Amino acid sequence: MSADQQVQSGAPAHRTVEVPGAVLAVGPAVPADADGLPPALFVHGLGGSADNWTDLMAALADEISGEAVDLPGFGWSAPPQDGNLTLSGHVRAVIGYLEKSGRGPVHLFGNSLGGAVSVRLAALRPDLVRSLTLISPALPEMPPQASAWPTAVLAVPGVPALLRRRAAGSGRTAEQATEDLLRLVYGDIDTIPAERRERAVAEYRRRLGLPYALQATVGSARGIVSAYTERGEQALWRQAAQVKAPVLLVYGLKDKLVSYRSARRACAAFADARLLVLPDSGHVAMMEHPERVARAVRELLAEV
Repeated sequence: MSADQQVQSGAPAHRTVEVPGAVLAVGPAVPADADGLPPALFVHGLGGSADNWTDLMAALADEISGEAVDLPGFGWSAPPQDGNLTLSGHVRAVIGYLEKSGRGPVHLFGNSLGGAVSVRLAALRPDLVRSLTLISPALPEMPPQASAWPTAVLAVPGVPALLRRRAAGSGRTAEQATEDLLRLVYGDIDTIPAERRERAVAEYRRRLGLPYALQATVGSARGIVSAYTERGEQALWRQAAQVKAPVLLVYGLKDKLVSYRSARRACAAFADARLLVLPDSGHVAMMEHPERVARAVRELLAEV
């Protein structure tokens, strides 16, 4: 597949871009200098996609020229060509895109896994990052919340195959499975618009048909667990301390995957941090409360 081809087969308005080790789906195709707005890049979390950022990008459309990337193996991106689903593998792919597109330095946004990717990227390549907005970033938390253990268990050898067999015999519909996933990441699923629920179910069905979907999730989950145990210069908290760009941290008190208790350590770790706490938000504040997150981002951009 050549770079910058339009994605086919019913995908959203994305294009594919070939980078070292992967072919990424990126969208929307907004020129970096559109209306003179500064460029921004959005990186989703484990099991997510660029679609997770639609509402926040729309809320900030008059402030930044935004693009969202599907990490290798997620959304409309193919799995990495070398099978590298580690945190550093995802970082390499995002750096590859920023270098190829020439859009850096960007205002970089990351949620969950995408937050960890963004922290490591900002530490290793400060020349590519103008500011950093981290929504429930997956930074090492020991012990993790009890509600986060099912996700961590994906990293245990043999467990994914067991879960696959159980799911096949459970008789659960795509709607039921999607409902469980939404309950995990939202603070209040009753606030989810019907149209977003329908899109989530459709995406769940599409992913079920992809031979690599489960492996992409499992491999990336293992990558997060491995990153949590890294020491020395690769330790994520040490890399957080190396980030010089201004940082906005967003945490939800109803987050079942990343505890709010991490916020204190994060505020202390980053050299230039400010904090937004959303009492009624879960793990995906940019989807639950895009306007409130956008307001805080505008304040950050005004400082930058």
